[in-house]
Amino acid sequence: MFVKNVSLQHYRNYENLQLESFGDVNLIIGRNAQGKTNLMEALFVLALTKSHRTSKDRELIGFDRTSAYISAEIDRKYGALKLELSLSQQGKKAKINGLEQRKLSDFIGSLNVVMFAPEDLEIVKGTPGVRRRFLDMEIGQVAPSYLFHLQQYQKVLVQRNNLLKQLWGKGSTELAMLDIWNSQLVEHGVKIVKKRKQFIKKLQKWAEGIHQGITNGLEQLSLHYLPSFAEAEEEDEAVLFETFMIKLSQMKEQEIRRGMTLAGPHRDDLAFYINGKEVQTYGSQGQQRTTALSLKLAEIELIQEEIGEYPVLLLDDVLSELDPYRQTQLIETFQSKVQTFITATGIESLNTDKLKGASIFHVHDGQVGS
Repeated sequence: MFVKNVSLQHYRNYENLQLESFGDVNLIIGRNAQGKTNLMEALFVLALTKSHRTSKDRELIGFDRTSAYISAEIDRKYGALKLELSLSQQGKKAKINGLEQRKLSDFIGSLNVVMFAPEDLEIVKGTPGVRRRFLDMEIGQVAPSYLFHLQQYQKVLVQRNNLLKQLWGKGSTELAMLDIWNSQLVEHGVKIVKKRKQFIKKLQKWAEGIHQGITNGLEQLSLHYLPSFAEAEEEDEAVLFETFMIKLSQMKEQEIRRGMTLAGPHRDDLAFYINGKEVQTYGSQGQQRTTALSLKLAEIELIQEEIGEYPVLLLDDVLSELDPYRQTQLIETFQSKVQTFITATGIESLNTDKLKGASIFHVHDGQVGS
């Protein structure tokens, strides 16, 4: 997978930008607050139709502008694609080769990216919500059906929570309505949990070996899925369905009192262990950083395994934070197989011996020059 060019209009601090002649490795150099991360974010948004930095699309649109536009030409193993994404107050519109896509889930997956940014450390040490978002965005890239079930689950969850808030002291008629929402919630929730289990198992396979390589075999990394209603290893849909329904039945009175759904994939978590100790609680800063790095490198291999070609790698201001050994490990992983975009404040902060031949772009105040 290879990004040949990118165009931006009214995107954050880019009024009008057209970049071409990308290479296998592309260095985006510039001082802070000039637009380096905005350029990386634009590629991420084109892939997933969402930002990794904000949930508010309005923040992606330039000041005093009503819409923004991102497009790129992509080479894939089955041919070339032109991807276009428009953002406005009315919503998003996506096109592939000029054809507007009826659903955004039909567009996601046309460009696959793995982003590694400083905030990714939060995947390891942050809240469960950060880890669920990580799972949702990465699984969604390779399994469009997952996005469908996730969207439906979230819609049902809102309706069910609204009903729970109204049920305190109500009779059996209103309670019967809860059974209807339960079956819909469980139907989509089971699909989400099953896919998460499968994804984590594959991610574990890749991350374990990569982490051992980075740590010279001194550390063993393991991933543990923590679903809120089922055993972590259970994948049979019929068993999951029954288990989820029983859990909702057991928690009904408590949920009505609190006015919210207390079990389901929206309450799940993911834990990381090094040599049997939980990284979030007992890991050093270096171990947490290495765990995040291993996850991202594992993602690259997992996507290749799932779709038959490597994703594009986006390294936003992370190489300079790694020691020379980890820099080298990371660079050797992507060189000659993954198209990579790297931002940095200066070339001197990078292990440049390993980056010979890279294309260099300089960013200053929303303008880019080579």
